[in-house]
Amino acid sequence: MTGERLLLSGDDAVALAALHAGVRLGTGYPGTPSTEILETFDRLGGQAQWSPNEKVALEVGLGSAFAGARTLVTMKHVGLNVAADPLFTAAYTDILGGLIVVSADDPGMASSQNEQDNRHYARAAALPMLEPIDSQQAYDFTWLGFEISERWKIPVILRVTTRVCHAKTIVRPRATAQSSPQPSFQRDVPARVMIPAYAKPAHQRLRQKLADIAAWNEAEGPVRLDAGDSKLGIVATGISAVHAREAAPEASQLTLGLTYPLPLERIRTFAAGVERLLVIEEGDPVLVDSLRAAGIPAEGKPEMYRFGELNVARVRRILAGDTSPEPAPPKGKPPELCQGCSHRGVFEVLRDLNCIVAGDIGCYTLGVLPPFSAMDTCVCMGASIGVGLGMRHVLPEEQARRVVSVIGDSTFVHSGITGLAEMVYNPPSTGHLVLILDNGTTAMTGQQEHPGTGRLLDHSPTGKISFEALGRAMGIQNVHVVSSQDKEQSLRDLITGLLAKSETSLVVTRQPCVLAAPKIRFYEKAATGQTTPDSCAADVVD
Repeated sequence: MTGERLLLSGDDAVALAALHAGVRLGTGYPGTPSTEILETFDRLGGQAQWSPNEKVALEVGLGSAFAGARTLVTMKHVGLNVAADPLFTAAYTDILGGLIVVSADDPGMASSQNEQDNRHYARAAALPMLEPIDSQQAYDFTWLGFEISERWKIPVILRVTTRVCHAKTIVRPRATAQSSPQPSFQRDVPARVMIPAYAKPAHQRLRQKLADIAAWNEAEGPVRLDAGDSKLGIVATGISAVHAREAAPEASQLTLGLTYPLPLERIRTFAAGVERLLVIEEGDPVLVDSLRAAGIPAEGKPEMYRFGELNVARVRRILAGDTSPEPAPPKGKPPELCQGCSHRGVFEVLRDLNCIVAGDIGCYTLGVLPPFSAMDTCVCMGASIGVGLGMRHVLPEEQARRVVSVIGDSTFVHSGITGLAEMVYNPPSTGHLVLILDNGTTAMTGQQEHPGTGRLLDHSPTGKISFEALGRAMGIQNVHVVSSQDKEQSLRDLITGLLAKSETSLVVTRQPCVLAAPKIRFYEKAATGQTTPDSCAADVVD
């Protein structure tokens, strides 16, 4: 495959590089724009698996790297918040196999609840960060990330953004690694058991690693210099570098690949050779603030360009110092729950009963929109249960008895189980009601599997968590399972009765996602040997 030209998305390029580099395990949790990385890695023949959440995915990946295996862990930007606990301490440890943590950021919030800039994580956790500008660099930097990780025994963050993840550019792969590190456990207690006695010297070793990596970045790091007119010098990273190159082809441009730790002296030399130094970056002023802190006079973008994605037109406005109002984007069709979604009826009942609904992340978040308007809060994965409990504890009884928590099946496994533990441990005086809308898939990110479906990433059968059995085992007083096709039981009557009780209640409304149902039937038949090798999901649609 060496020298072959392939048209790949950034996600596919990372997956292909992982395969070629000899990655032995890929873990993660699905989330746009990162999802396709592990799906492609699995399709190419790599060992990939979905974890219940990003924290677990990183912990599994860390164990794999401790054992000497090259490992890839993927997640979207908000997923790194969930994985932050192990991430910060993993930086102190010495790993044997290379470990890359992919953070897929979503400037402009194409499919997210915020547009946080995860470049801050590199500085906060003290981990090197690579930022590719296109699919070729996504491929190359995956290789480079493993080389850096193994050389300094440190996890490496590969930060990609929506445009890099989903846009397709030409990739020329390199030869597949002849051999990758053979997994083998080597005991090294001071480097991996982070009690204070070992963590204190480990922190000092971490700072020395970063100093060494910074020196390497100064001498031979992935920095591209495009010489041009000395009147304008641009320093850029990621997809912003591509926009800047097109917006100002005559300018001198320094494109940084390893953006933490920065090659400050290379930047200082570049700055000295231009009259005006402008930093082009999406999101927060992370890079320009770093240059100014180092005494390098640099100009950043006006505050109005901190929001949303950059493009060539916006970069041209930044270059011109144009702060006039931007044209309003064209209005698109508002999102809505699928017309055939079996859970539309749940929101109709909650609306008609005038419930106060603590909502969660997933396609059912669209219950906030007309014609339902049946959601009052949505913060992060799993927050619906805790937020609902908090309102129950403090609201007057009349309002407290109207509070309901709504969560999806994949989100419940991700981070809702501890919410149930909180409900059992600290029950409000009025009780509480949790609804799990179980559609049998991780629908919003493309119908991926999770521990409640009974199928692995490749859709083969595995163990399955029973939500109702879990609720009973945890001590919830009232547990019910309802199917939308069940004509014997009225969901409205059930919810009304449970809201009147001062007890803890869990209702699982179970009906497959209408888009995933044909695939689910196909997977189930495949598990029992009822399909032929040339069958496809379309063949088994009822």
